[in-house]
Amino acid sequence: MSGKLYLIPTTIGDSEIERVIPAYNINVISKIRNFIVEDVRTARRFLAKCGLKEIIDQSVFYELNQHTKNEEAKKFLAPAFEKIDVGLLSEAGTPCIADPGNIIVKLAHEKGIKVVPLSGPSSIFLALMASGLNGQNFAFNGYLPVKPSERQKKIAFLEKLSFSNNQTQIFIEAPYRNIHLFNDILSVCAGNTLFTVAVDITQENEEIYTKTISEWKKFKIDLSKRPCIFMIQKIS
Repeated sequence: MSGKLYLIPTTIGDSEIERVIPAYNINVISKIRNFIVEDVRTARRFLAKCGLKEIIDQSVFYELNQHTKNEEAKKFLAPAFEKIDVGLLSEAGTPCIADPGNIIVKLAHEKGIKVVPLSGPSSIFLALMASGLNGQNFAFNGYLPVKPSERQKKIAFLEKLSFSNNQTQIFIEAPYRNIHLFNDILSVCAGNTLFTVAVDITQENEEIYTKTISEWKKFKIDLSKRPCIFMIQKIS
């Protein structure tokens, strides 16, 4: 029997461990010494935050990013074939959701390695839960185009798709471009389209609002350089 691949959620921003990471997870993590991570420094900080400083120097960290090739990724799972558990750590939030970890999970399934997802925070799903929008039919679209004209065209397409499929459309943006995306949504979408903005999920200054586009035009919110989840749903 091989070792297991544990999918380990991490804190989002400066969230307190006790608020978002179950004690069960910390117990599992404490027994792992091989970690696949996006950034070693971030991973080490997370382990320290979990009260597991003592395992940091005993552990091996394999860096995974969008440039990692399949052959290299296979080596990251080598300990599992020696009956040693491996942990896949997200940079922030849940592994493999808007995250490059899926390549590792796919390989694990191909090699017969048991995959064990642990509970933890996902800004996308927490925002959807709190939105009041359709949680039974939704689509995550990642980042929209950077070029304004292409971004506006994409927003119009997603709004139309939302109406025709009764589907919540979810997307994200780099924090420094939040305001551009926000303003484009207000200018492109119909006045009665529902628009959710979820900011700083799980953190002390978390804000989540769902309003119509018309209502948003009268509402002030500071989105500058704050991590956001955006959602729209056109209902009529």
